[in-house]
Amino acid sequence: MLLLLLLLPLAPLFLRPPGAGGAQTPNATSEGCQIIHPPWEGGIRYRGLTRDQVKAINFLPVDYEIEYVCRGEREVVGPKVRKCLANGSWTDMDTPSRCVRICSKSYLTLENGKVFLTGGDLPALDGARVDFRCDSDFHLVGSSRSICSQGQWSTPKPHCQVNRTPHSERRAVYIGALFPMSGGWPGGQACQPAVEMALEDVNSRRDILPDYELKLIHHDSKCDPGQATKYLYELLYNDPIKIILMPGCSSVSTLVAEAARMWNLIVLSYGSSSPALSNRQRFPTFFRTHPSATLHNPTRVKLFEKWGWKKIATIQQTTEVFTSTLDDLEERVKEAGIEITFRQSFFSDPAVPVKNLKRQDARIIVGLFYETEARKVFCEVYKERLFGKKYVWFLIGWYADNWFKIYDPSINCTVDEMTEAVEGHITTEIVMLNPANTRSISNMTSQEFVEKLTKRLKRHPEETGGFQEAPLAYDAIWALALALNKTSGGGGRSGVRLEDFNYNNQTITDQIYRAMNSSSFEGVSGHVVFDASGSRMAWTLIEQLQGGSYKKIGYYDSTKDDLSWSKTDKWIGGSPPADQTLVIKTFRFLSQKLFISVSVLSSLGIVLAVVCLSFNIYNSHVRYIQNSQPNLNNLTAVGCSLALAAVFPLGLDGYHIGRSQFPFVCQARLWLLGLGFSLGYGSMFTKIWWVHTVFTKKEEKKEWRKTLEPWKLYATVGLLVGMDVLTLAIWQIVDPLHRTIETFAKEEPKEDIDVSILPQLEHCSSKKMNTWLGIFYGYKGLLLLLGIFLAYETKSVSTEKINDHRAVGMAIYNVAVLCLITAPVTMILSSQQDAAFAFASLAIVFSSYITLVVLFVPKMRRLITRGEWQSEAQDTMKTGSSTNNNEEEKSRLLEKENRELEKIIAEKEERVSELRHQLQSRQQLRSRRHPPTPPDPSGALPRGPPEPPDRLSCDGSRVHLLYK
Repeated sequence: MLLLLLLLPLAPLFLRPPGAGGAQTPNATSEGCQIIHPPWEGGIRYRGLTRDQVKAINFLPVDYEIEYVCRGEREVVGPKVRKCLANGSWTDMDTPSRCVRICSKSYLTLENGKVFLTGGDLPALDGARVDFRCDSDFHLVGSSRSICSQGQWSTPKPHCQVNRTPHSERRAVYIGALFPMSGGWPGGQACQPAVEMALEDVNSRRDILPDYELKLIHHDSKCDPGQATKYLYELLYNDPIKIILMPGCSSVSTLVAEAARMWNLIVLSYGSSSPALSNRQRFPTFFRTHPSATLHNPTRVKLFEKWGWKKIATIQQTTEVFTSTLDDLEERVKEAGIEITFRQSFFSDPAVPVKNLKRQDARIIVGLFYETEARKVFCEVYKERLFGKKYVWFLIGWYADNWFKIYDPSINCTVDEMTEAVEGHITTEIVMLNPANTRSISNMTSQEFVEKLTKRLKRHPEETGGFQEAPLAYDAIWALALALNKTSGGGGRSGVRLEDFNYNNQTITDQIYRAMNSSSFEGVSGHVVFDASGSRMAWTLIEQLQGGSYKKIGYYDSTKDDLSWSKTDKWIGGSPPADQTLVIKTFRFLSQKLFISVSVLSSLGIVLAVVCLSFNIYNSHVRYIQNSQPNLNNLTAVGCSLALAAVFPLGLDGYHIGRSQFPFVCQARLWLLGLGFSLGYGSMFTKIWWVHTVFTKKEEKKEWRKTLEPWKLYATVGLLVGMDVLTLAIWQIVDPLHRTIETFAKEEPKEDIDVSILPQLEHCSSKKMNTWLGIFYGYKGLLLLLGIFLAYETKSVSTEKINDHRAVGMAIYNVAVLCLITAPVTMILSSQQDAAFAFASLAIVFSSYITLVVLFVPKMRRLITRGEWQSEAQDTMKTGSSTNNNEEEKSRLLEKENRELEKIIAEKEERVSELRHQLQSRQQLRSRRHPPTPPDPSGALPRGPPEPPDRLSCDGSRVHLLYK
C-alpha cells in the first residue's frame, strides 16, 4: 500500500494506453522503465500492484523492483530480481533470466554414502552430473553416476548395502503366518507367494538385517476362527519362538490380535479390513498394511456429495466387519447432511431384504457383503428388477474382476442375467498397487512386481484369491524387516539382539512396536505409513463396471480430501440417477370458476344490503319503520355486508397472493366474518331477547312495555360485538394466524414412472387453532341455540314496539340451521378446498340473503302497496281518523277472537239440536203409553201428581241458557 501511494504522483506518466509515446529509449528517464515480458514457463511478481493495474501500465518508475518466478519443477537461472535504473533500463539486462527444469533433489543425498555434484550448482539443472560413493562396510547397489536431462535423472537412484554376514552365519528370525487358502476370502492363494517373494528379496539385501534371516512358518486358517485357534496354539506352544504373527482375514485377525498381547507379540495383518481392529485398547499390538474398511466411507460420502445424493439405503451381511463399517458410514453421512433412509441386513438369504429395498423405493444402495453373498444378492436384484437407469449400487472393490460370472450352485440366475444386474455399479477399493509405477524400496516398480508374482502363481490371476491384496502382503514383510532392522541397530551397531526375544520380554516388543509405528517407506502398494490405530493410510480407487469390465473413474485421497476425477463414468440413463423418485410439489388451488361465481353472488348481496340500508334510513320517519327498531335493522344490514365481504378473502390462496401476504388475508377472513356475524346476528338476537324478556310475563312487565328504552337494545348489541372484538384481538396478539401447508399422499402420473406429484394445500392456522375454534364455536353455538329457543317462545307475542320480531325469528331459524350444519361439515371437508369453500361461502351468502329479504322486503312491499310513505300526522290529516298501527293490531285480534267464538257457538247449537230431538222422541213414547185424560166438564184441571221437571217441554231460549 505504501508503494501504491508513492506511485500515485507518477500515474499520469505510466498509466498510458499501449502504444502511446512510441518506443522506449535509454534517455527517457522521465517515464521510467518499460515493462518486460516474463520468461517461458514463468512469471514476474510486481510488488504492490494488482493484475488489473499491471495490465494498464506501460512504464514502471525508477528504483522499482520486479521478481522472476517459475512454475512447476523449475528454477530461475539468471538474475532473479531486476531494478529500474535512472537511465530507463533494468539491471543485468545482458544476462537473461530463464526458467529451467530441475532434477529431483533426492539424488543429492545418499544414505550411508556421499554424493558429488559436478557441472552446476544447487539445485541440479540440465547437464548436472552426480557421482555416488558408499561408506566403508557398504557397497553400492546400482549405477554410480547419473546425469540430469530435462528434469529427469538418467539412471535410478542407487543405494548403499551393508556387507552382509555370510549366509551360514546368520541367525534365523521366525514369522508365524496364517494364510486363508479357502473359505469366505481365499486371500492366501496369492498373498502367500507374495510373502515368500518378499522374504527372498529382504534376505538378499545386505543393508537390512545383515546378521539375521527371516523365515516363515505358516498354516491354512481357511478364514475360520475355530481353525485359526488350533493353529495359533501350535504356533505359540511349539518351537521355535515366533517374533511376530501375520494373520489374514478379519475374523482370524480379531482372534489372534486379542490373544497376542498375552505373549508380547506384534501382530501384522495383510488382509484385515474390519474397523473393530482399530481399537487400540482392545488390540494394543496390532498393525495392518490393509487399510480399515472405514477408509471406503469418506470416498463414498465424497461421491454422494459430487452427484448430489441426499438419501441412500444400505444392505449388509451380518458380520462384525460390515456392521462396524456401516456404523462408521452412518456417522459420516450424518455429518455431511445425508440420510440413510433404509437399512437392511441378512445372514445367508438376502431375498426378503432386497424386496424391502424395492418396496421402499431405494435408489442409491450401499452393499456390504462377501463375494459369495454378493452373487446371491444380485440374483435377487435381477428378479426384483432393482437395477438399470434408476439405481446405483456401491460395492466393495476387492472382489475378483469376474466374480459375477463364476458358477455358483446356490443361485438360479444365468451369467447373462447376473451381468445385466451388476452393470453400472460403483466400487471403492483401497489402492493396493502404486499407480505411479515408481521404484519402491525393493527397487521394483509395481508392474515389475505384478509380472514377477504372476510367474509364481499356479493359476490365472483373476482366478486366484487375494491377488489384489498381494502387494499389501509383500509390503508387510518389508515393513516388518525395516522395523526389526531399526530395532536391532541396523547391522551390528548399538541395538538389541533379536535372538534374545521371548514371550516374556516386553522390552524388545516395545522397541519393535515403536519402530513399526514410525514406518514410512515407498512400497509396491504405494507409500506405507500407519496411523495412530495401526491402520494403513492409503488412497482409494473408484471404478465402475462398464460393459462387463471395470473401468477406473477416479482416485480419492482422504488425508487431503482430494478427488482426482477422470470423467470416464457412464450411466445407463445418460446421467446419474436421482436418489429418490423426483417429487414435484404442487398446490391445490381453489376452482376459479367457483370463486368467481360465489364472488358475483356475494357482490349482489352487498348491493342488496346497501339498498336495504338506504331504504331503512330514508324511511326512518315512517311509523311502521320506526316501530321495527330501524337502527338495529341497519346494524343487521351492515353485518350482512361484512359477512358477504368475507367471501372474497376466504377464496384467496397462493394462486392470487404471495406467501408474505397470506397472514393478512387470514386475519381479514377472521375479522370480517367475526364482526359480520356479531353485528348481523347480534342485532336480531337482541330484538328476540328483549321481546322475550318484556312481553312473555304479562303482569311483571307491564311498565316495561310502555317504555322500552332503545339504548338498552344498543347496549346489548355493543356487548356482543365487544366480546368478539376482545376475543379476536387476544387471538391475533397471542396466537396469530399464519400460512400452514397440508401435504397429501403422493400421486404418480402415468406418463413418467420416475416422477411423483406431492399435492399440498394452504390453510390459515395457528398453534392453538383447535382451542380458539372451540371457544368461538362453543360461544356462537350457544347463541344460535338460544336464539332458536327465544324465537319459538315469542312467536305468538304481539307488540307495537318491535313489530317485525316474527320476521326476525324466521331469519334466526335460517341462520342458525345453516351455521349449525355448515360449521362441522366445513371442518370435515377442510382438505377439499372446493367443497369447503362452497359450503362456507354459500352458507354465508344464503343466510345473508335470507336475512335481508325476510327483514326488509315485507316493509318495502307494505309501503309500496299501501302507499304508507307519510308520517303519522300526514296520515291522520288525510283520512280524518286517528287510526294507527296499534288499532289495526287490535282489530286483527278482535277478528280472530270473534272467529273462535263463532266456532264455539256452532258447536253448542249442534248440541242443543241434538237434545231437542231426544226430548221429542221421549214425549211421543209417553203419549202412546198413557192416552190423554178427557177434560172435566166443570173445567177443572185433572188431579194427579205434577209432571217431573225433565218431562216439561222447554223452548229454545231456555235450552240455550242451560248450555251457554
